[in-house]
Amino acid sequence: MPLEIVTVPCLSDNYAFLVHDAASGATALVDAPEAAPIQAELDRRGWRLSQILITHHHGDHIAGIDALRSGATVIGNAADAARLPPLDHAVGDGDSFDVAGHAVHVMDVSGHTIGHLAFHIPDAGAVFTADSLMALGCGRLFEGSATQMWASLSKLAALPDDTLVCSGHEYTAANARFALTIEPGNPDLQARAKATEAANAAGRPTVPSTLADEKATNPFLRAALPEVKAAIDMTGAADVDVFAEIRRRKDTF
Repeated sequence: MPLEIVTVPCLSDNYAFLVHDAASGATALVDAPEAAPIQAELDRRGWRLSQILITHHHGDHIAGIDALRSGATVIGNAADAARLPPLDHAVGDGDSFDVAGHAVHVMDVSGHTIGHLAFHIPDAGAVFTADSLMALGCGRLFEGSATQMWASLSKLAALPDDTLVCSGHEYTAANARFALTIEPGNPDLQARAKATEAANAAGRPTVPSTLADEKATNPFLRAALPEVKAAIDMTGAADVDVFAEIRRRKDTF
């Protein structure tokens, strides 16, 4: 049976994700912004946590872990362990572990923070990116460099196009408004912006997205394209420099 992914809204605009294997009953949680809505969803479905996966150290991704960790294995970045809740299993870039026999591949996607991880689960067709690659955006560079984030985004962009991108926040509408300042004539972006408005109006999450959608509309993933370089008067510039300029513009948008 396929793995089931449940998006759990938390705080004002965060998401946590439950990954459930029906055959074994195992349930993994990716990030824990707050405990109550996650526990409520677990109770509603009759599930119990077996693992908690941490993407990075920010409080709006780890605040609920202590209240939820009983009976679960907590997994996070060995290199960032000093800033995380106590880890039962420390991992790093290129490592793998499993959820009920389903492989989870660990990717270092530093940029938003140093030591930020993403978790790719091929059997679920999903990658959990938190604040690295986001719906129509990417995380602000609080600790890392543009070079690091561009490398991280490029690594994620190499995954299959049908991969679900399970990112950490409901920022899609604001990201769409900015993206339209970079590529106002992009028809895929125009359509996605309208769909985002409709989803927000109906109270539906816009996360997860697909990697194909991100490649077609996300200006941060599209920094290498000639048409994007031309749109911001950077024809011939290095890809990472174009990314850095787009990130600079978003920071002051």
